[in-house]
Amino acid sequence: MSARVAFVTGAGRGIGRAQADALADAGLAVAYVDHDAALANEAAEAAIARGVAAIGLAADVSDYAAVAAAAQAAAAALGPVEVLVNNAGISPKSGADGRRAEAWEMPPEEWRRVIDVNLTGAFNCVRALSPGMKAQGKGRIVNIASVAGRTYCDIVGVHYAASKAALIGFTKHLAGELGPYGITVNAIAPGRIDTPMMRGTASTANEAVRLSTPLRRLGQPEEVAATCVFLTSDASAFVTGQVVDVAGGWLMT
Repeated sequence: MSARVAFVTGAGRGIGRAQADALADAGLAVAYVDHDAALANEAAEAAIARGVAAIGLAADVSDYAAVAAAAQAAAAALGPVEVLVNNAGISPKSGADGRRAEAWEMPPEEWRRVIDVNLTGAFNCVRALSPGMKAQGKGRIVNIASVAGRTYCDIVGVHYAASKAALIGFTKHLAGELGPYGITVNAIAPGRIDTPMMRGTASTANEAVRLSTPLRRLGQPEEVAATCVFLTSDASAFVTGQVVDVAGGWLMT
């Protein structure tokens, strides 16, 4: 992997940061994109200190104009974007106990915000970056879904589950549309990964997941990142339209 450019959303921390760092360490130039400018810049500066070509960009992925501007800035600074990782996502919880809002009590604006970030955000990035990939005749897109998009998970809200299930359909359809242009589209469905988002849930709930996971532990962001590196490399050139669970066997489907 060399002289390739990756655009990773939600790259300021957690799974997104791990994926962006892993791609950078694999030799790609990386645009660290996050809604928090400080987190994006800090992550990019750390990569630059390791000798990687990188840039930190602030963008709310639910805002197409902001995404388009970030895509242009990434291309101007690093070159044509060949790899897109749609990682940005939110999973709001209610109260200090990390409890989800049930469908009948969920504020409509909370539903809209989750769909806007988790699903429309991925569309916005594809809309902004896929024309350039088509022009190059190659590209890799990885969407970060969730095992909650495959089956019932009592930790997350219905908005999160719906957005992740939609991302799986989005992945398969895009794989069909973009395949003729040399672009692969795949998804990763993480299970319970030890991230700041996960720690927003009650510890008792996370412990219950650990005990119900065949490997009897929570996942690490770097384990998701390793799968992302594979799906964006030449080794996966004949893999498209697939969903890879990285969940330790939890919620097997």
